[in-house]
Amino acid sequence: MTAVLDHLAIGTAALADGWDLFGGILGGTWVYGGDSPGFWWGQLSFAAGPKIELLTPAGGPDAAFLERFLAAHGAGPHHFNFIVSDIEATLGRIRALGIEPVGVKLDNPSWKEAFLHPRSAHGIVVQVAQQDGEPDTPALRDLPEPGPPARFDLIEHHVSDLDGATRLFREALDGQLASGTEDAAELTWPGGRRLRLVRRDGLARGGALHHIRFTRAAGRFGAGDRERASMLAKRLGVTVELAG
Repeated sequence: MTAVLDHLAIGTAALADGWDLFGGILGGTWVYGGDSPGFWWGQLSFAAGPKIELLTPAGGPDAAFLERFLAAHGAGPHHFNFIVSDIEATLGRIRALGIEPVGVKLDNPSWKEAFLHPRSAHGIVVQVAQQDGEPDTPALRDLPEPGPPARFDLIEHHVSDLDGATRLFREALDGQLASGTEDAAELTWPGGRRLRLVRRDGLARGGALHHIRFTRAAGRFGAGDRERASMLAKRLGVTVELAG
């Protein structure tokens, strides 16, 4: 059984900002996307690291969860997704840590999923999913030309309970402990996926995503890239560090 950090999802009402930042500046390329009840989603991949998924509400009663999120928080990080080889075994490991999954749907053989509430998952929704094959959907016509390739190097997530968060991502979701101190732990998954957990007291819901980091696969980001990335990231409710 395996679990891999597949993507970070960001909710936004302005998809163009996400395409410009993660595609035009950071070199993300189209993977797939499409309509789901109440929302539309699309994913971009990078030279290494997890993917970025953009979510936007599409109206109707099924859009309520995302509309509530945007009304309460504005655009911003919505969930981590882990693709697992055996979802029932993964849910068993999660329950062994005293966490009860919600929204469990196992009846579709192509896509089985469950969620961990932010209060159980240290400040952010965690989606675990078992996927049979990948959809083949054409790239959007309005995607910008990808910028130079970049690596999605790091997600830094601050948590009140560092030990509990480390157990969740290590014991239930297969993260390999790359380094650990009293105040931080770094976990990795294959393909350059890296999550840094940092202890920080007093956080609402027990945690908050602090920033994400990208590095150009070759060369450096220019001053213009940094200025535009900062503006777009602010509109998307996420802090992006351009390294190098």
